[in-house]
Amino acid sequence: MKAAVIVFPGSNCDRDMAVAFERAGADVAMVWHKDTSFPSDVDIVGVPGGFSFGDYLRCGAIAAKSPISSSLKAHAERGGYVLGVCNGFQVLTETGLLPGALMRNANLKFICKPVDLTVATAASDFTSGYTKGDVISVPVAHHDGNYNVDDETLSRLRGEDRIAFTYVDNPNGSTADIAGVLSDNRRVLGMMPHPERAVDDNHGGTDGVAMFRSLADGLVSA
Repeated sequence: MKAAVIVFPGSNCDRDMAVAFERAGADVAMVWHKDTSFPSDVDIVGVPGGFSFGDYLRCGAIAAKSPISSSLKAHAERGGYVLGVCNGFQVLTETGLLPGALMRNANLKFICKPVDLTVATAASDFTSGYTKGDVISVPVAHHDGNYNVDDETLSRLRGEDRIAFTYVDNPNGSTADIAGVLSDNRRVLGMMPHPERAVDDNHGGTDGVAMFRSLADGLVSA
């Protein structure tokens, strides 16, 4: 598996994501936001958490206009895999690769703590290492993690089994407790919680390991 991790000014989870990919056996390249292309034969692109461009204007909005984002969209549109976490999820909604919008947390406070997630579907290369209904613990760290979609989009996400994770105890007010969603081809995942921060016992837990392993297994077998 070959992975690329985009680095924006203000990214602070890029190295965590790279380490998580590497531990799953991936060759990882770090790609600066002003670059215009990814290395050849990249299987998956990671869009990391942090505060790209200081979250000025709107979270992820400026990053979505960076030069590399055109290549990110092209990669996804030709069937490449993309994992966007936290600020990366915000970028994916701003680029139109995923539906919905990330709004200010309902309690208007920054939230930083482990949360329990329910695996809503195992039918994707991101989630096949889990069983539907599993409850896993993954940390969150966000101020604008309130995922919002209209009723029509929510119905479509449910009908197409595209809700990847839901919160057991919704910390931010997200519609239908949604913590992560898949694209229509199931090759793009955006989620607010940080699976890359749950791959080492020394960091408090390893419930994110199965995601990166299942990705590696799925991409190698493909």
